[in-house]
Amino acid sequence: MTKASEKKILVVDDEPDVRKFIAACVEDAGFNVDTAKDGEDALEKIKADPPDLMTLDMVMPKISGIQVLRRLRKNKEWAEIPVIVITAHASDEMGSEDIKQFTAFTSGQGPKHVLEKPITPASLVKAICKILDVDPEEAVKQSTEKNEVKSLINACDPDTLKKIRDMLNK
Repeated sequence: MTKASEKKILVVDDEPDVRKFIAACVEDAGFNVDTAKDGEDALEKIKADPPDLMTLDMVMPKISGIQVLRRLRKNKEWAEIPVIVITAHASDEMGSEDIKQFTAFTSGQGPKHVLEKPITPASLVKAICKILDVDPEEAVKQSTEKNEVKSLINACDPDTLKKIRDMLNK
């Protein structure tokens, strides 16, 4: 199994709060994270540096999630990027047609997983770990260690932090 820190996740959602929440969940589990504000931004970032996996909202301005997925699957370099669709519209009129289109893809070309908003950090991390063959316990351990380091830093007085920063910069 690989480590979460060896994998890059691209989080694509047009809602800033949702994008930040998903990115924080994934980053806290130890993954490297990049974000995109819409389908157009996502395709530019994929072109520059393809991720190991991406989370994708369906209903977005400029280029919808289904259009992003179609473009990924048409490009040989990007065709194998696993996609987790995260949507608030899996059951309503706005997204039901997109869900039908996603499921209409031939075997292996559609998203690896569909999560309906609101999502939990645990369900998201579990899905990512399963798809990328990352040990979920290792991801949780990395998250715990990161939180412990943050706590230690927050507990330090400013003078001590300045000394540490100066030492690291030498």
